[in-house]
Amino acid sequence: MTLTVFLDLQLKPEATAAAPAMLREILAQTRAFAGCLGVDVLLDKENAAHVILLERWASVEADATYREWRAGAGATELGSLLAHAPKISQFETASDI
Repeated sequence: MTLTVFLDLQLKPEATAAAPAMLREILAQTRAFAGCLGVDVLLDKENAAHVILLERWASVEADATYREWRAGAGATELGSLLAHAPKISQFETASDI
């Protein structure tokens, strides 16, 4: 079953200029990761420091493998741009509703 993940990021105000370049690099790796079906970047129209990544994964397992990789060998410096830890919400598609 596919999985949709919302990764809610609140950037430090002083990091809004540097974030797009870092996110481009990070998301190129994410999009190439096995099981990633795509990632959209949603920018808050009223708050330039608020970014949501809308990720689609082939399975819960593919997402879990990716998160494990990001916590280890695939770690990035994104945390240095964030005002606080990102909020992750995971959703499965309801096919019977």
